[in-house]
Amino acid sequence: MKYSMKNQYFGDVNDYKKYGLLRLLSNNGGKKIAVCWMLTADDGRTDGKLIYYLNDPGKWEKYDSQLFNLLRPCLYDPNKRNVSRTAETKIVPGAKYYPKLLTDVATDRERYFQEFMTMAQTCDLSFFDPDNGLEVKSMPIGRRNSRKYLYWHELKQVWGIGQSVLLYQHFPRVEHQKFIETLVDKVCRVLDVSNVIYYQTNHVVFLLIPRPGDEAYYLQQSQFVKKNWERQIQYGISGDKSNGKQHKYDLL
Repeated sequence: MKYSMKNQYFGDVNDYKKYGLLRLLSNNGGKKIAVCWMLTADDGRTDGKLIYYLNDPGKWEKYDSQLFNLLRPCLYDPNKRNVSRTAETKIVPGAKYYPKLLTDVATDRERYFQEFMTMAQTCDLSFFDPDNGLEVKSMPIGRRNSRKYLYWHELKQVWGIGQSVLLYQHFPRVEHQKFIETLVDKVCRVLDVSNVIYYQTNHVVFLLIPRPGDEAYYLQQSQFVKKNWERQIQYGISGDKSNGKQHKYDLL
């Protein structure tokens, strides 16, 4: 089951967790977040219906009551299932959003990311929300459905403008912790970094690559993620061991 960034998914239980995470990392706008939706067209399928939680406030509202009540209109009005509501309702305080549709056309894609980086220059953290996550070998840029992935060279480009980066990654059908370790190791190699913070739910993981000066801040905010979201969002840290080559993984 995949949770793509399409309007048909707006407000579902996975969005609730995602926006809850972004709100805590933002700390009420203390850190400015640039959101690259990597929005793709709705596909006409019947999934994206996971809004059952909105009918059970006794269980779900406690995690973020303000956010819960901002998303609840999705339960009653399908016309409100649109990512534009994140800006309209200021779901993530102080955030900037790049709402254009992403296609499979390679030249369009290059322009898409250049425009996003121009928009994001005044922000502290760039968040990427692709349908699937980071690229896979079988999906070169320009191929049908390549729009569902963020490519490594694009990640390097954004890292190069001097921001911390957060990205969405759907779990494939493999053992989750091993997958996280493999992916984090590659992020560390590609970006030449030592530490990555990851936030894990049942179906997805968010990888946060903090700038060295931001590490303490994001670790502090991660404690609030742990406190507020309990088992719904768990976080862990990868860090260098003494030999500087191996990484340890601690789910906290």
